[in-house]
Amino acid sequence: MNSKFNKYSARAKELRSLLNQANHSYYVLNFPEIEDSIYDQLYRELIELEKANPSLITYDSPSQRVGGIPSKGFKSINHNIPLLSLDNAFNIDELKTWYLKIKKLIDSGKKNIKENKNPELICELKIDGNAISLRYENGILTKGATRGDGNTGEDITTNIRTIPTIPLRLLLNDPPPWIEIRGEAFMPNEIFNKLNIERKKNGQPLFANPRNSCAGTLRQLDSKIVASRKLDFFAYSLYLPHDWEPKDYNFKKPISQSEALEFLKNIGFKVNNTSEKKKDLNETNNFYKYWEIKKNSLEYATDGIVVKIDNFEIQKILGSTNKAPRWAIAVKYPAEKKATKLKKLIFQVGRTGAVTPVAEFESIELAGTTVNRATLHNAKRLALLDLHYGDTIVVRKAGEIIPEVTEVMKEFRVIDSSLVQLPSHCPECNSQLVQEPNEAITKCINTECPAKIKGLLLHWVSKGSMNIEGLGEKIINQLVNVGYVKSIADLYKLELSSLLNLERFGEKSANNLLREINESKKKNWHKQLYGLGMPHVGEANAKSLSKNFKSIEELITTSKEAPQNISNIYGFGREITDGIIKWLDNSNNQNLIKELKSIGFSLKENLKSKSNNSNILNGKSFVLTGTLNSLTRDEAKEMIENAGGSVSSSISKKTNFLVSGEKAGSKLKKAQELGVKIINENELKLLL
Repeated sequence: MNSKFNKYSARAKELRSLLNQANHSYYVLNFPEIEDSIYDQLYRELIELEKANPSLITYDSPSQRVGGIPSKGFKSINHNIPLLSLDNAFNIDELKTWYLKIKKLIDSGKKNIKENKNPELICELKIDGNAISLRYENGILTKGATRGDGNTGEDITTNIRTIPTIPLRLLLNDPPPWIEIRGEAFMPNEIFNKLNIERKKNGQPLFANPRNSCAGTLRQLDSKIVASRKLDFFAYSLYLPHDWEPKDYNFKKPISQSEALEFLKNIGFKVNNTSEKKKDLNETNNFYKYWEIKKNSLEYATDGIVVKIDNFEIQKILGSTNKAPRWAIAVKYPAEKKATKLKKLIFQVGRTGAVTPVAEFESIELAGTTVNRATLHNAKRLALLDLHYGDTIVVRKAGEIIPEVTEVMKEFRVIDSSLVQLPSHCPECNSQLVQEPNEAITKCINTECPAKIKGLLLHWVSKGSMNIEGLGEKIINQLVNVGYVKSIADLYKLELSSLLNLERFGEKSANNLLREINESKKKNWHKQLYGLGMPHVGEANAKSLSKNFKSIEELITTSKEAPQNISNIYGFGREITDGIIKWLDNSNNQNLIKELKSIGFSLKENLKSKSNNSNILNGKSFVLTGTLNSLTRDEAKEMIENAGGSVSSSISKKTNFLVSGEKAGSKLKKAQELGVKIINENELKLLL
C-alpha cells in the first residue's frame, strides 16, 4: 500500500511541477509551452489523484488557485515588515526638491559610498492598483495580505491564489526560509471595460475605475468570483534574510532595485518591463514626460511614476519615516479635468428598472476623446454633488476611462437655480419608484414599463443572443410605442400588416425581418439562456450554465433542490447563484418561459444539431480575420464552438489556426511571423 501511495505522491509532485511551469510560461512569459488540451488532461489527472488521496494536496498545487467554500470574513494579519506608502510629488520641481534633500542626507550619513555624490535612480511606472504583500516560506506561498494601515492588513490568501501571475511555488531550487514580496494587484483595462459592460446589461451600478474594481474584487468572500475577474499582478520589491545566499550559480543576491527586479523575474514573477535606470534628474524628467503622453496606450491604468534610489546600501542609510521610505517618491500625473456647463440631466431606466441619472453637458476633450455626458450613478452621488440646473461642473475621466463629474463650481451658480433631484416616479411610465433595502439603486418595479420592455428586447435581439439582423433600437422603440410588442414573446406574434404600418417598412423588408425573427428560434441553447437576461449571466456564464444544465427545466429543478450545483460551477458563487434563483422564482419570468416554449423555443440543448464529429476541433484555438464569403463571423464562431474549438480575438503562439478572409488585417501578418497555420473559409469547412 505504501509503495502504491509513494507512486501517487511522486506523480502528483511531477504534475504540480509541470502545471506550475506551464502557468508561468503562459501568464508571465506570454510564451505557452503546452497545448490547452494537454494542460487540461494533466490538470484533470492531478484533481483525480487529489480527490482519491486528499493528503497529496499541497499549498503549491494548481488545484488550490480557486477555493471551494466562500470565506465568512477576513482575518487581520500583521506585516512582518511594514508595508509603507510613498510620499508624493506633483510636479518636477517637487521631485528636484526631494532629490536635493536626500543628497544632503546621504552626505550626513558619513559613509564612504562610491556614488553618494550623484546616486543613480530607477524609474518605474506607478500602477493604479492595490498594494499587496506576499510571504513565501521555503519557496511556497503561505500568506497574501492587503496593505491595511501598513502594519496590519487583511489575510486574503485564498483570493491571491486565484491570480495566475502570482506563483504558488518560486522557481528557486534552494529557497530561503522566507521571502517577502511586495507588488501591485490590478485589473487590466480590457477586463474592467468588459466587467462594466456586463454590469450595465445586468442593471448593476458601474465600477468607477479599475483600481476600485480591483479593491472590491480582492475583498470578495467567494474566491471563484475573484478568479472570474482575471486580476493581474506586478511584483516590484522583495525582502530576503540577511544571512541567505543563493547556492544556485544562476542567481545572485540583489544589491540594488534594478537587480531586485531581475531577481523577481527569474524566480517566477511578472515584472513591469518599463522600468529604467537613470543617471540624473534630467533623464528622470524625460521618463516622466514620455509616459505622461504614452500612458493611455497601456493595457493598465497608471497615475504617475515612482522614483527610487537604486543602490540598497544608500537606501539603508536614508531609512524611512513612520509612514514612507525617504529613498523613494511617487511623482503623480495631474488628472486631466475640465470645466463645462451642465445642459440638462436625464434619468435613464434600464431593463432591470434601475434609474440612473446622466448629466449632459457642453462637449469637452478629455484624454483624447470628445465627452458630452457622464453617469452620476445614483441618488446618493447626486445629493453629494448638490447639483443645480445650469451649474458649471468639473469633469474628469476616472482611471482615464470613464467620464465622471467630480465637483460643482458653486461660485458660478445662477441665482435661484433649482436643485436637481431624483424623480419620485418613473420618467417612462410614471409608476412610483422604490429603493431596495441595503441598495443605492432606485428602481421602477412596473413590469409593463416601456423602458424596461425596450431594454429587455434590445438585449434579446443583441449579437450575443438572437442576433436578429434589422431589428435595432429605432424599430424596437416604434414597436413598443405603438403597443405591438409588450414582451419578448410578442416579437414572434408580429404580422406583416403590423410591420407595414411602421415607418420605412416595405413588404420586402418586413418579410425579411419576420423571417429573421422566426429563424432565431433555432439559436443554440446558451444563446437562448443569455437572452433571458438573468442577473450576472453574460455570454460566458450562459455558456457555463448551458454545459452544466441541458434544459431550462433542469436548471429550474436544480435551483430549487440543489442550488449548490450552480454555485459550484467554476467562476460562479453565492451572488450569481442567488440572482439566478431569484429570477427563476419570479412569476413574470416563469410566464415568459412558458410563452417562449409555446411559440417554438426549445430552451434546451439541441442534440439533433450536434454532428457525430461535434468534438473534432476539441482543444483547437482559432482566430478570425477579414471578410468571409458565405459565413458571418458569428456563424463561423458558432460552427467552431459547436465542434469543440474556441475562438479568440487576439493571436498568439497558442493559436492553432487563423481563418483569413478578404481584406485581412494585421492579424494575418502576425500569424505569419508566429508561424500560425493560416487557412481560408473553404479549408475551415473541410475541417468541420
